Amino acid sequence: MQEPLRTPWWESLLQLDPMINAASMTGQELKWDYVLVCQSSSIDSKEEETRRKYISELEMKHFKIKKARDGKKIFYGVRAPPDIFHKYVRLLKNPDQGTSVPTNEHVSETSRIRIVHFILHKTNINSGETLDDLINSGIFETAFPLHALDEPLGKDLKHKWARWRDVIYTQPVQEIREYFGEKVALYFAWLGWYTITLFPAALVGIGVFFYGFMHFNTSKISQEICTANSTLMCPLCDQNCPYWPLSDTCTYAKVTHLFDNEGTVFFAMFMALWATLFLELWKRQRAKVATWWNLFSWDEDEEELALEQINNPGCGYQAHQHSYLRSIGVLLGVALMIAILIGIAQALVIYRVVVTVSFMRSSWDLLREHSTTAAVMSGAVLHYITIVIMTKVNRKVSTYLCNLEKPRTFTDRENSFTTKVFTFQFVTHFSSLFYVAFFLGRINGYPGNYVRIAGHWRLEECHPSGCITDLFIQMCIIMILKQTLSNCVEFLSPYLCLKVHYLQARMSRVHVEQGSEDYVMESWKANYRMGKVHIFSLFDEFLEMVIQYSFTTIFVAAFPLAPLLAFLNNVLEIRLDAIKMTRLQRRLVPRKANDIGIWLQVLEAVGVLAVITNGLVIAITSDFIPRLIYKYAYGPCAHGEKDIDCLTGYINQSLSIFHTRDFERLTQVSQSVYSNVTECRYRDYRTADDYSHSVQFWHIFAVRLAFVIVFEHVAVCIKFVAAWFVPDVPQSVQNKSLQQKYVQLVNELRLIERSTEV
Repeated sequence: MQEPLRTPWWESLLQLDPMINAASMTGQELKWDYVLVCQSSSIDSKEEETRRKYISELEMKHFKIKKARDGKKIFYGVRAPPDIFHKYVRLLKNPDQGTSVPTNEHVSETSRIRIVHFILHKTNINSGETLDDLINSGIFETAFPLHALDEPLGKDLKHKWARWRDVIYTQPVQEIREYFGEKVALYFAWLGWYTITLFPAALVGIGVFFYGFMHFNTSKISQEICTANSTLMCPLCDQNCPYWPLSDTCTYAKVTHLFDNEGTVFFAMFMALWATLFLELWKRQRAKVATWWNLFSWDEDEEELALEQINNPGCGYQAHQHSYLRSIGVLLGVALMIAILIGIAQALVIYRVVVTVSFMRSSWDLLREHSTTAAVMSGAVLHYITIVIMTKVNRKVSTYLCNLEKPRTFTDRENSFTTKVFTFQFVTHFSSLFYVAFFLGRINGYPGNYVRIAGHWRLEECHPSGCITDLFIQMCIIMILKQTLSNCVEFLSPYLCLKVHYLQARMSRVHVEQGSEDYVMESWKANYRMGKVHIFSLFDEFLEMVIQYSFTTIFVAAFPLAPLLAFLNNVLEIRLDAIKMTRLQRRLVPRKANDIGIWLQVLEAVGVLAVITNGLVIAITSDFIPRLIYKYAYGPCAHGEKDIDCLTGYINQSLSIFHTRDFERLTQVSQSVYSNVTECRYRDYRTADDYSHSVQFWHIFAVRLAFVIVFEHVAVCIKFVAAWFVPDVPQSVQNKSLQQKYVQLVNELRLIERSTEV
């Protein structure tokens, strides 16, 4: 371990920071704010010269630097002088209210790290290079603040929060704030609130599912399908596919009724109301938290200006700028990327078309019999793989487009980056689902006149038990894979890397006592071995949860168990993130904030889209409307018959007749099972003469259109009424703010009166 660097500013630094002087007299080791790491190089190398220039710039600002070597690695400990923090407190008038820090000219540990981080990354050498430039060019390897897990606050979080056994306990949000900063604390507060509010939604979803389960064997539609042994359906492919009895889909019909039943409409309406109440109640909770922390009226621009003046006194401010040319370029880039992502979704459609034909021609009986289901499942797995790959591509493209905009502040950059990444990720995740929900089986034509790709492969049809089954399978597979595999990778990757690094270090470790210089060096190395973090690490956590929220709300009518899966995942996600941030990764740079930022607008947009999509799913994808029309216009009850199920005969009415003599030349039906068949059935509402749409089709179409309009207007009205009924800011918060203003004005008035009397 080398001695601290003795520089021309060392004596003045001793006068500025009494802690350094006291530590020098007692031999105790100082607490360091930041650590820089680099590869060792020769003393006359260009890299070493550049490093000396940067370190010299820090020393000119009265930073204390401690250099230590460990093999081929060099560590620089950095400690800021106290006058920086005195200026910060005076400029912003006690900015750390609501913490356990005294209200004199001291700052909290999170503010100290944030200030040091700002100055380190704003300090440049004579060539104009900043710390980020030096890291990108390899002059420094990395830079990070140190964990304080051996101090009381860190120990409490490590042993009472970041443990799997504490999964059912509430979170210490105040302690998280004092260790990780306001932004991380708000993330965990929001995630906890989201998880709690998911519980009633999960219960209602389970109720809808069990309602369908109670009618698993008694549904009239399922009974008709299971007994339709003589109803022959048209072949599912063109080459060597046989006619098949409708009763083959008996099991799928029963399963479909679990989530496509009379409770689906109620659940979709409930989730529209739930999404609104969740956001409105969160706004109230956020207002309470921001008030407790005295951050309700916090101004980011003011803090940024103060830090700029502390770092470089006399520097001007960076004005707001806008370039229409750059904006047009960014919009074109976003449009091009969305077009590429939609093209990938269409490639998945082609994959399912081709693989369905391959499965139907398979010599394996099980695969041939369930070819449609196997194609949908394999397509869902492939969709998940494309999500994993395109996630990395989307981030790089978003970063490039964000740099084109030249955002003024970190928050502006984060908002711009968030909007682009979420847009790309949303299209990546949901473009295929939108196709399955609203286009699959509706643009493929009919027997004798199929729509074909390249004139050969006909477009895929809906699952024989209904189009909503395909959507359910897609949703189920993607959501389960994303929540299980992604969480395993998210946790195991830093966990295994850390274990490997510790195993390597243990072989050469010698015992050191706490408080010694060797112990300090060991803590630096321990922090260095932990997983890397970056400025958007917290963004990744938010993105994961908002995508999950989208799955939970947008197509929830097709998958009522989505809230339950989300709830179970989030209960574990809270502790997973806590363990990862506390035990497995380097310390995040604390950020000050009084809300979750642009994510709130994203969540509100998802809520509006959820109302539209769920209305369309019920009207178009589900068989709810056709069943309703048959029940009251075409069924036995519509003709006055009593003591009979109103859906009797629905299946026969929903299947059209096709004469086998009208098959296309490309269709070669296998005669191995059924021969001399003159007509087959298919799902549609067409006449048997010229295969044009029947009157019932247009009747159903009109009601579907009317239902979408009514459902969306009612749901949106409910959302607006709920938003009006639940104020964003509680009265207690408003009254407290009013009281503070009153007290301040009264005190000012008293001072004026006293000065007048004198």
